[in-house]
Amino acid sequence: MIIGLTGGIASGKSTVSNLLRSYNIPVVDADLIARQVVEQGQSAYVKIVEHFGKEVLDEEENIDRKKLGGIIFTDARKRKALNGIVHPAVRLEMKKQAEHYLMEGFSHVVMDIPLLFESRLTHMVDRTLLIYVDEKTQFSRLVKRDNFTEEEAWSRIASQMPLKDKVELADAVITNNGSLEELKVKLDEQLREWKII
Repeated sequence: MIIGLTGGIASGKSTVSNLLRSYNIPVVDADLIARQVVEQGQSAYVKIVEHFGKEVLDEEENIDRKKLGGIIFTDARKRKALNGIVHPAVRLEMKKQAEHYLMEGFSHVVMDIPLLFESRLTHMVDRTLLIYVDEKTQFSRLVKRDNFTEEEAWSRIASQMPLKDKVELADAVITNNGSLEELKVKLDEQLREWKII
């Protein structure tokens, strides 16, 4: 079974990813792959430089995420162009890694995809698992974790699809408003329900 794991900022998705690894379930991380596919020598890197020019590179010729972010943040057309380069490369690499784990004999693989529903990637997985947290908890964790001001924290939360909307779309939901111990118990129950452990 391929499980699509998703959540929102400060919902505890990374914590769940780490817990899943402790069950010896491999995790394919979309964010990590998104960084890898734009490294020097990768085809997405070449396409980005061709499209946006060398001014998006730093002194070491690596893609400068801040410069590139500044260009695409205010221009929807350029953002779409970048996504058109990066997203297919990420999806391809995720599929490759998942297939590799299955070929190695793992029965289950987790795909950690923050924008699973927004990017309409549910076709890549068999079941979806949402890590849910209420907005108040999300807000306070974000302020504490990233040292954000209240304004910064709310704007980050507002920039994402509300978690309550994702609840309707997920096959299973784990609410993570409590402690790490409670989260472990809930994850264990879910994995048992799906006959994974």
